[in-house]
Amino acid sequence: LTLKFYRTAIENFIISERIKRNSYARSYAQTYFWRTHDQSEVDFIEEIDGRLHAYVFKWNQKRQAKLPISFVRAYPETTFEVITPDNYWSFIS
Repeated sequence: LTLKFYRTAIENFIISERIKRNSYARSYAQTYFWRTHDQSEVDFIEEIDGRLHAYVFKWNQKRQAKLPISFVRAYPETTFEVITPDNYWSFIS
């Protein structure tokens, strides 16, 4: 398996567990991802009560994570959190 495949599989697992968690908690968030033609992206977005919450997954904690400037300009009121190996469990439970 390649490292990219492994990361994608882990991200998919975490997203599916988050969606299940929201369903069990009766938090019916709309879920999205965001990507531009130049490959800027936000891994996971939840819309809850008209508010956006953006999440970026980073498994190498030495790499800095931030939202793409084009996303911030388009959606300035969005909250942002980085999901890492240290905090993913609280994100899905």
